[in-house]
Amino acid sequence: MSVQRRLLPNISALAAFEAVARLGSFTAAAQELDLTQGAVSRQIRLLEDQFGRRLFERDSRNVRLSASGEIYAEAVRSALGQLRDAALGLISNRHSGILNLAILPTFGTRWLMPMIPDFVENNPDITINFVTRVGRFDFARERLDAAIHYGLPDWPEADSTLLVRETVAPVVSPEFLAGRAIATPADIGRLPLLHMATRPGAWTKWFEHQGLSAPTGPGMQFEQFGTAAQACMAGLGVALLPLILIAGELQRGQLVPAPGQPMQSRSAYYLVVPHDKRGHPPVASFRDWLLGQVEKEPAVLAW
Repeated sequence: MSVQRRLLPNISALAAFEAVARLGSFTAAAQELDLTQGAVSRQIRLLEDQFGRRLFERDSRNVRLSASGEIYAEAVRSALGQLRDAALGLISNRHSGILNLAILPTFGTRWLMPMIPDFVENNPDITINFVTRVGRFDFARERLDAAIHYGLPDWPEADSTLLVRETVAPVVSPEFLAGRAIATPADIGRLPLLHMATRPGAWTKWFEHQGLSAPTGPGMQFEQFGTAAQACMAGLGVALLPLILIAGELQRGQLVPAPGQPMQSRSAYYLVVPHDKRGHPPVASFRDWLLGQVEKEPAVLAW
């Protein structure tokens, strides 16, 4: 066998190897691939014979990756993912570009998604694949081209383009406000406060912004702003929420301002593009379109 042929294993064998490595079972891999367990075992033996390395450690009950198998499994998983993405691109729109975009859960659904039909209409040759990511990640490992990120413009090896700054303010449901004597920011400190898991110090900063000490009592905690907004509308307490994410609720009167001044967050929303994707045509088209949308966006709300 030539060196070139030896370094290019059979794709079926690679698929079998990846499935066993991921599932930790020949039986489960066989079920997923619609093969017999014996067929999967033969594919694994084919790879091991081809490389002259043991890829799995086997005993009577378990199968686990060897040290060599651990290293190879990561590379195979990435390579198969790239092949699947390429096939998806050919099937979905063979003359188009593909944009793999990471978005934040609430910001993506409430701010970005309502504008996406305009992008699709004006860029019919570009297909966007959306995934949800919170916090930093490895663009290359995740096979993503760009991300909508909340934070500071300091993502390593990437360009961060400012989209919108964030202003937060305390809000309550009209019923909650009507049933309580809430006249000053100090009154808020005596009420149930709803907390965001991703912004653990937000209430403390807001009270300091009002010239007050923050209360120390516990409160309900939420992972997503949308859930916190729903809890607030249900009358569970006061929430400190970004105005840009609750514009609809405020306009419909489902949420109303509580006493106190809004506060601009130190962090903001950015479009982050890794340096090696700067010249990717779908990324450039999306960036230009998105910045155009930002320029057309009116101020979120006058408080």
